Amino acid sequence: MLSIFLFEFPSFNIYSTPLLILVLQAFIFAFLLLHRYVTSKYVSALFLALLIFITGYHRTTYTIGFMEWYDTYRNTKINYWLIALSLSVGPLLYFYVKSITTSNFRFRKKDGLHFIPVMVFVLYKIIIFIYDAGQPGFEETQNGYLKIHLDEKYVQPLIGIVENLQMLLYLAFTFQLYYNYKRKIQHFFSNTYTLELNWIRNFLFIYSFLFLYSIFEGVIGSLITDLHWTQRWWYQFFSALAIIYIGIKGYFTDTTKLRNLNFDISTKTIKKSVEKDVDQQLLQYKEKVQQFMEAEKPFLNPDLNLTELSKMLKIPVPSLSEAINSGFEKNFNDFINNYRVLEVQKMLDQGKQKNLSLLGIAYECGFNSKATFNRVFKKLTNTSPSQYAQMQKKV
Repeated sequence: MLSIFLFEFPSFNIYSTPLLILVLQAFIFAFLLLHRYVTSKYVSALFLALLIFITGYHRTTYTIGFMEWYDTYRNTKINYWLIALSLSVGPLLYFYVKSITTSNFRFRKKDGLHFIPVMVFVLYKIIIFIYDAGQPGFEETQNGYLKIHLDEKYVQPLIGIVENLQMLLYLAFTFQLYYNYKRKIQHFFSNTYTLELNWIRNFLFIYSFLFLYSIFEGVIGSLITDLHWTQRWWYQFFSALAIIYIGIKGYFTDTTKLRNLNFDISTKTIKKSVEKDVDQQLLQYKEKVQQFMEAEKPFLNPDLNLTELSKMLKIPVPSLSEAINSGFEKNFNDFINNYRVLEVQKMLDQGKQKNLSLLGIAYECGFNSKATFNRVFKKLTNTSPSQYAQMQKKV
């Protein structure tokens, strides 16, 4: 009998092998991120480690299924312990992004309330196992009485609905948190931290895609046609691929920069003024800012922010923000980058491209990445840096 079991399980085939490889790698990245949390106390690493682990753990059911576990071990009790922890995914998404975008983030006791549903569900699964394990004949069957007549019949469908509603809400809250933070940066910092913010955006898009795909698959399976296990394999495969990407990018992307950003003033002070006439003090501040920018060129510092410029000018941060937003009709980021582009144009007009590359000139003028330089230059001049440089050669 043992030889039969060894022959049937594990079965490495086109369905089980890719999932097995990807899931094992996901657990490795979850461990690496957990180690980072333990050694460096980056709470964001803990949230991401839990997300990757749970997403990989959820793929385990299908992985061992395609490896012929259920066909080989007919009386396995593994269904009791492969507990769906999806109720924790939404809160983990939210707190991961919040831990990155909140200066000095601390996970408070009341934040634990978000995880009460998943803890209650885990307790419920333990209770039905204890009850079923005490019933006669449990050793000879795969699923006991409560597992079949309560859990699979009523609770699992209900939990599926709750999971989807909860995930929709948390995704909405998290996207709102992300876009508010992204807009806020425009008013405080000349560096928009595109690399780090793009990682958060891609992270959210991936989980949104997986959520929508699962909804699509559920609708097809419930209302149109019953989907075979092999047809449901694609969602498992996409999920496994996604957590490998998330593990790699999440581990190697330094998000501590975003967490350490300091926003000194309320967002109320950075809204564009709707008044046509600004007062005399605002005009004075505007003139002072313009003279300082042209004479001292603080924009050459790629990490220049609103607070630092405020200290240089000895103008209160709210007043400086109002002077830039209302006086120049630009947010802080566009205001600073406009000077950087003008400086690049000046250097190109002087023929500096003969000694420096375009990227070298961009760095000299305060830009900190090629992508940002190209995007901003084209936005403000309606031409690319290379096209502008070519035009200067012809002049």
